[in-house]
Amino acid sequence: MEENLMNIKKLDPGLHILATPIGTANDITIRALDILRFADVLVAEDTRVLRKLMEIHGVNLYGRKILSYHDHNGEMQRPKIMTLLSAGKVVAYASDAGTPLIADPGFSLAKIAIENNIRVHAAPGASAILTALCLAGLPTDNFFFGGFLGSKSSQRLKNLEKVQDLDATLVYYESPKRTLSALKDISKAFGSDRTVSVCREMTKKFEEVIRGTLDEVINEIDARVSFKGEVVIVLGPPLKKEVSNDELYSALQIALKEYRIKDASAQISEQFGVSRKRTYEMALRIKADLNNLK
Repeated sequence: MEENLMNIKKLDPGLHILATPIGTANDITIRALDILRFADVLVAEDTRVLRKLMEIHGVNLYGRKILSYHDHNGEMQRPKIMTLLSAGKVVAYASDAGTPLIADPGFSLAKIAIENNIRVHAAPGASAILTALCLAGLPTDNFFFGGFLGSKSSQRLKNLEKVQDLDATLVYYESPKRTLSALKDISKAFGSDRTVSVCREMTKKFEEVIRGTLDEVINEIDARVSFKGEVVIVLGPPLKKEVSNDELYSALQIALKEYRIKDASAQISEQFGVSRKRTYEMALRIKADLNNLK
């Protein structure tokens, strides 16, 4: 029966981007299964993961091979895949988990396909970002996804500085080994009382969401013997604090007696929970006023 369907079901030519489960295997759409069943060519970030998913759902390969496509072989594989697409083939691409092209090597493949007037189709489905936002209990009307913050503290702090004035919920992917150090850097950049939800092992057996202030969540994770699983950090918007310019001005005057402008503005920014831009500009004015008096 299905073998006959292989000759009947027609998919539009082009690159089909399909979302796959982030944990529970049943979190895949009927459309995605159809694409896997009827595509001419299958491409996967990890061929073993896709093969197992197809086996679970009874999708037969019918002699088709699954091409490997990831960060390390992308440059070599893209020309081969483009040749297939240019020949009018239906090519399906699946990442390890979730929606492809989101912090995923498939972006370069889709980009070059579009540049060559190859149609790109998207079959939506599971997404770690959206799942974490649903579980976090934090505002979802305005959010910013920042990918991975970085492996080094200096890199993380630099990335956080770019969004310190952003009035939105922030979402980041993180390695379980770096989660604690990343949270400490976020606390350093934004203050320890900002709300956060750390989502771990979403849709899997040991799914967990740790909610609280940065200080509370850091203490909770720090006390654990081990911390494993895929992690998404969801950081609440900045706390609304009404701090007068007079308060900041007085505090900066004192701080500038001991520290340089940059350090003084950073210290007062963290102390009052206001943006560094605001304290830095005020510190510059204070210094300029002092120089004019000399």
